Amino acid sequence: MAGDEHITDNPISRIVKDAERKISLTRYRTVLYHYTWNKTKLFRSYCDDINLRRILMEKYAGKKAVVTGGTIGMGLAIVKALIDGGAEVLLTGRNEKNLEAARREFGPRVHVVRSDAASLADINALGAIVEEKLGQIDFVSINAGFSQLEPFDQVTEESYDRQFDINTKGAFFTVQRLAPLVKDGGSFVFTTSVANVMGIPGMNVYSGAKAALRSFAKVFAAELLPRGIRVNAVSPGFVKTPTMGVAGASEEALAAFEKEGNEITPMGRIGMPDEVARAVLFLAFDATFTTGVELAVDGGIAQGITAPHQ
Repeated sequence: MAGDEHITDNPISRIVKDAERKISLTRYRTVLYHYTWNKTKLFRSYCDDINLRRILMEKYAGKKAVVTGGTIGMGLAIVKALIDGGAEVLLTGRNEKNLEAARREFGPRVHVVRSDAASLADINALGAIVEEKLGQIDFVSINAGFSQLEPFDQVTEESYDRQFDINTKGAFFTVQRLAPLVKDGGSFVFTTSVANVMGIPGMNVYSGAKAALRSFAKVFAAELLPRGIRVNAVSPGFVKTPTMGVAGASEEALAAFEKEGNEITPMGRIGMPDEVARAVLFLAFDATFTTGVELAVDGGIAQGITAPHQ
């Protein structure tokens, strides 16, 4: 015991213990510092997240928009993104079941209107409803579309007219009717398709109808320049929607389309509706020095690129 006491009391032992105490205090301060820093960082991250959500919720505050074909798929995604950003939205559709589903989902936040894109009477009535419900508007998404897979030698006059009436004639006259209601500096965005440049068997008529929209976008962009109204288009590839872009397809056919899309798209997957919606709204509101363009949202499928061989 005497020996132990002697070791404890000697000057070297005291120096060692003092050094250990200082090291422990330094470690404590370091841990406390990091704990405080991490808590502060976490708090700041939480605040940043709240601010980001607030910013996103107010991104389109005060904006008024019309989305044709807004009850399913890409159109529905556009509607949701606009609402999440604080916009007032009027959507159109033709299928009563889908319209009712939209009414249940959105309630009074969205004006849901039954309108057939192929009917000039409906388009004219739509203009009156938009003027009554919204007044002047900031943005129109020309998204209503229809495709029917059939070899060229099986195309009938009825199926030909149906695809051009909805995709082409309806789009043209919707712009004509709503353009006077769009504010100077507003925008239109057409939904075209990679089909208009790819030569896909069975989509001859649809491809021609969508190719016309590409031309419409350029000429409308030129004609609306004096009012500062920008007109652009998005060109989607394979996108996971309820119809996969083909009316009346069976469940087996839809699964086959999705599988094919995953295999032949250079990015190795098909797109999602919200990815198209983000591109549409970029052109609608953010791309203020862009008009007359067609933005591909296709995972590279129509861009002449090939994924590396594994």
